[in-house]
Amino acid sequence: MNDKELIKLAVEARKRSYSPYSKFAVGAALLTKSGEVFLGCNIESAAFTPTCCAERTAIFKAVSEGHVELEAIAVAGAPHGKDPDGECAPCGVCRQMLVEFCEPLEFKIILGTPDKHTAYTLEELLPRSFGKKDL
Repeated sequence: MNDKELIKLAVEARKRSYSPYSKFAVGAALLTKSGEVFLGCNIESAAFTPTCCAERTAIFKAVSEGHVELEAIAVAGAPHGKDPDGECAPCGVCRQMLVEFCEPLEFKIILGTPDKHTAYTLEELLPRSFGKKDL
């Protein structure tokens, strides 16, 4: 699967967002090393703390189905009523969760839109991360 196809899936996943409080919808498409794709959207709660980001939703879905080797994730986000038109990077918590299941120098994070997107490594977005190697 190429980057454009993956970001298109993230844009589609964004449509399922439950974000009545922030009014900012995010979608993610997570590609596993076995080639399966898991979609996620942000899911908010009035209590805020239990809210879950799109990226973590996709990670949890993949892991709960037995996929712990991850290859890439595409993320798309924008306010309600608007199409994504720029980059929407994963928050720090999501970046830390990704470190748990991939190699930061190899894992690809695709940000943007189907027409204009950029791929970063997790290492670029989370340098000097804390992970299994540190325990």
